[in-house]
Parts: sequence; C-alpha cells; structure tokens
Amino acid sequence: MPITPLAVTAYTATSALGAGLAAQFDALAHGRSGLRPNDISSAPLACWIGRVEGVDATDLPPALADWDCRNNRLAWLGLQQDGFIQKVRAARTRYGADRIALLLGTSTASIGATEESYRRLDADGGFADNMLRPAIHAPHSLSAFTAAALALTGPCLTVSTACSSSAKVFASAERMIRLGLVDAAVVGGVDTLCDSVLFGFNALELISTAPCRPFDAERDGISIGEAAGFALLERADVAPDAPRLLGYGEASDAHHMSTPHPEGLGAELALKDALARAALDASRVDYINLHGTASRKNDEVEAALVNRNFPTTTRASSTKGYTGHTLGAAGILEAVVALLAIEHGLVPGNLGGETPDPDCGGSFAWHTEQRRIDVALSNSFGFGGNNVCLAFARAGFTA
Repeated sequence: MPITPLAVTAYTATSALGAGLAAQFDALAHGRSGLRPNDISSAPLACWIGRVEGVDATDLPPALADWDCRNNRLAWLGLQQDGFIQKVRAARTRYGADRIALLLGTSTASIGATEESYRRLDADGGFADNMLRPAIHAPHSLSAFTAAALALTGPCLTVSTACSSSAKVFASAERMIRLGLVDAAVVGGVDTLCDSVLFGFNALELISTAPCRPFDAERDGISIGEAAGFALLERADVAPDAPRLLGYGEASDAHHMSTPHPEGLGAELALKDALARAALDASRVDYINLHGTASRKNDEVEAALVNRNFPTTTRASSTKGYTGHTLGAAGILEAVVALLAIEHGLVPGNLGGETPDPDCGGSFAWHTEQRRIDVALSNSFGFGGNNVCLAFARAGFTA
C-alpha cells in the first residue's frame, strides 16, 4: 500500500569529498574523486581509500569523552555540519526528547577501537586502562553516543545489515512515525576505515589495487571509504517545502553470503516495493543512485535490473568512484546524493567508468548532467542479500 510521504527537514553528509553538503555537491558537480592511496591500515595494503580529513583531530566535548573513538569522532564531525544539531534541537523542543526516534546504521561501529586495544595489550595481556570502556567495544556504540550527543531519549536502534544498514533506517523510521510511536526520527549512519574492513574485504579478493571503476568493462573490485550522514524525518505537514521520502522497499534474497542473486531477485523485489509504496510508475523516476560497487557480479546484476525496469529517460549512475564504498554508511550518504540531485538538478557522472560495460544500457550517465530531478531512487544492496531501495521526491511532486 502507498505510504504517507514524510518530510526530510534536515540532512547532511561528510565523506572523503569533505564535510557537509556544499563539499559533497561541489565534488559531484565537478567530477572530483576523494579517493587516495591507502594510508591508514596498520600494515601495508595496496589499495585506494576514501578517507575523511580531520577525523583524528576532532575532539569530543568533555561530557562525551567516555565515548571517544575514531568512529564516534567521525559521527561528531558529521553532526556539526549544515546546522544539523540546531535543527534537531528545534525538533526536540517541538516534540520532546522522548518523542524522537534515533535509528542509525553501521557495519562495524567502533571495532577500530577494539583493534587498537588488542594491539596495545598491557603486560598482563589485558586492555590498557584508557581502553577499558565497554560501551565503545559494542555494536551499539554509535547510536548510544549519538543519543547522548543529541540529548534524545526516544526509541534508539542500531541496524547492522552490512551495506544496506543506513538505508533500512528510513523504513524503520516511517513505520514508527506511522504507528504513532514517535513524532519524528533522526536517521543516518557512520562507518570508519579500519583493519577489519580493509583486510577482510581483501581476503575476499574484492578490493582493487586502483581507484574503483563502477560499471567499467575492466572493473576489478571496490575501494573502501568512510562517511557520516544524518537526516531528520517529520510528518509532511510540518514542512511543506521540504523534500519527501516517498517510499521504500526491503527484501532479502538469501542467495549467498557475499554474492547477489544472479537474476537480482531480491533487488528487484525491493525496487518494486519502493515504487508501490511511493505509488510511482518506473517511468516517473528521473535519477537512480546505483549501489554500483565496481565488483564484477554486483554491477552486472544491477545493470540488468535497470535495463529491464526503466526507460532510457531515467538517468542512473554510481557515486562510489567519488567516495569509495562506505559500507554501513553507504545508504545515508547516497540518500543525501539523491536529495542533492533533486535540490540542484544534478545527475552525477559515473566516475571511473571510462570503458562502459556493454551490459549497461542507455540510462547510464557517464558524465555529469544538469536536468530537473523530481524523483530520485537510491539503491543499497548488502552482503547476505539485504536489499533496500529508497524513493525521494521534491516538495509538491504528485505521482
């Protein structure tokens, strides 16, 4: 059934492209990548990464010092952008701290701090005294820290479904608001670079030694990045001029631990559900931000999904060539890209796809384009077949 659209009354993102919306838009508009040679792993690994500048120099406020770790520093840096904290504070005044849900996605949370602790074991084989903080060694570290930072006391949930994590939070938020459990929701996600993800994906032979090339005929793997992003969702009548969350679709194909269903079954179910909840025909979609990781199989399956469901008037591209694959933060980062596309009339070019794969049809935008975007989709497909599609529209759009 179609849902009642929600207003996206605030949003922000911080990635390898810079801190805040202006930095994201400028890099996308000018085709500038944030990828650089790996300079963060504890041992050499030949690959390119999307590292956020300034994370290690970011200090948490004294009241939040017990939460200090690199992942929460990136979260704090991200929260400072685009007046986001101030907008949440205004919502907290409107509704009350217990009537705003906090729903965040992450793939590894603060596991980097746990890695560091094991590298610095004391003479007795235990964690160093300053790392004896159980809260930062838990999957819920990010959400608990952010709840404290924003002074929110409503429902607080961590979603960890690999690369779909911070897209699924939009669906959870819509359900909570529709059911009357809350009046608004802060959604988002944060993931930081660490050895577990870099060497883990390398062990799976999924990492490229060069900058990733989504949908390129010679693509050979992903580049991993880090990011923080957040959005504030409220009922549409609160903000008639704000962009809308029109719909979402979720599906689990459970085909393989790390490979998508060969026919894109789960991804197509998520797409169909998103269009149904948004009461949209595929022909009304102007832009799709593709999951497009630059792995051989993922891009092949997603290209076929686009070809059989959309006309060539719908534009499609991956932005992983700009930011890298930000894992649990990919959903929110690319939702923000979709919202920027609507706001600025921008179709980001498919950076890195210098030799287009023949599987890609006429919808693919290989270079940045300027055109009006009324409706934009964002795809997030995670390990284990966790598939999410989000549908956004400009204010005033009618299907």
